[in-house]
Amino acid sequence: MNKKKNSVYKESGKKQRYRSEKQYGKQHSAKGSRTDGKSKGKHTANDVRQRSRKTITAKVTCSGLTNDGKGIAQWEGKQLEVAHLMPGETAEVNVSTRGRYVNTELKRVINPSKDRVKPSCPYFYECGGCQLQHMNEQAQMRFKQETIDTLMKPFGNPEAILIMDHPYDYRNKSHTTFGLNKQRQVIGGLYAQNTHRIIPMERCQIHDPNADEIGQTIKGMMKSFKMQPYNEDTGRGFLRHVLIKVGKVSGEIMVVLVVASPVFKGSNNFVKALRKAHPEISTILLNVNNRDTSMVLGNQEKVLFGKGTITDTLCGLKFDISAKSFYQINPVQTEKLYAKAIEMAELTGNETVVDAYCGIGTIGLIASQKAGKVIGVELNKDAVRDAIHNSKRNGVKNARFYQGDAGEFMVKMAARGEKADVVIMDPPRSGSDEAFLSSVVKLQPKRVVYVSCNPVTQARDLKYLVKNGYAVEGIQPVDMFPQTVHVEAVTKLVLKV
Repeated sequence: MNKKKNSVYKESGKKQRYRSEKQYGKQHSAKGSRTDGKSKGKHTANDVRQRSRKTITAKVTCSGLTNDGKGIAQWEGKQLEVAHLMPGETAEVNVSTRGRYVNTELKRVINPSKDRVKPSCPYFYECGGCQLQHMNEQAQMRFKQETIDTLMKPFGNPEAILIMDHPYDYRNKSHTTFGLNKQRQVIGGLYAQNTHRIIPMERCQIHDPNADEIGQTIKGMMKSFKMQPYNEDTGRGFLRHVLIKVGKVSGEIMVVLVVASPVFKGSNNFVKALRKAHPEISTILLNVNNRDTSMVLGNQEKVLFGKGTITDTLCGLKFDISAKSFYQINPVQTEKLYAKAIEMAELTGNETVVDAYCGIGTIGLIASQKAGKVIGVELNKDAVRDAIHNSKRNGVKNARFYQGDAGEFMVKMAARGEKADVVIMDPPRSGSDEAFLSSVVKLQPKRVVYVSCNPVTQARDLKYLVKNGYAVEGIQPVDMFPQTVHVEAVTKLVLKV
């Protein structure tokens, strides 16, 4: 993730189990067991572990779901978590044990739930990018609503979750990874869950369709342009990934070729050929990542065509989007989320608003239309630069953006006797930290609007704020990422008099 946030404090030993859109890239590129035949005949530590495992088939009944959508079942005094198993179902499950570690794999469902459907994606069980396609839309909505209801029970009753009318094709950012199969043919797709094994796929149902088409075109061009896919094990090859960003409103498209070397022979001809096949492409960039890392983008960047950025519209404002800038993945649902956040802020035109973790300024600039003054604070200096640019682009006169730690910034505000009426906070999945939350308490804004991509850490942070003088007066869940377990929530807190 490119939007840098403040640090986190410990979660009292609780295992954080939610994965959000903000970790989507890591989900498909996390280092894991190599299952793509690259071990060259050597016995790996994983091979030894596999041999030492004892596997049996158990008949179990699912009693509920975990926060990450896995079925819960009891077996020989242990609680099993089984992917793709649904409440009420009885099933045969392969259970592998090694010491105190237990792995499970759903083998056969004996009595399917009425909410079970056949996944429309042929890669569903292999990919892991979506976790809920085996549930119908009602069951997905119910799972996410119940998750929020349970986590937020100490603070009140959440509103009904805001769902998406068309829960597919929504991602405005996608990336394709390339490799060679056993026949030495170029393949492109996504990594299988928790591995670096590429699943060849032409279409991901939650990606923008145009983005996937462009990715397939590039795969077909690689041989003629002698673009070898990068091999992680040998460190040889050229093309690592293709990152594509789409302006859902503007229709502008950015293509980023992530390569291992800045030397790209025939780049001009490649650009001409790609643009001929896809004239809808607005800009093409070369990003050099020569590090042994799971991060997609490197630091060196060169524009091959266009202006190097694309523009999109969100809540009536225009935002310039670069290759590295963080921008919400699902703009349709983001507008619903932000509209609710602004509503909870209760702005009348006179308030001073602090937009903490402001990123490129999206929430703050939208709030500026109804606030007296907006102060945005962000650690990432590149994001602050983008926020200032976006402010000027939209003619916003009542917003200022600063690079720094938001908590320290607010402590200094309080020490100077300055006031803020509203603090809007949108931290990363890990939530906020105690230093930041204590700074909110010191500043004592009348209202805090907490936008969260991880309700688990949000519930932890709300507990701190409630303990220190705030009351929760509204909780609105939003389904930002249909077909996945991820759910966001925006919460309104009010300072008790």
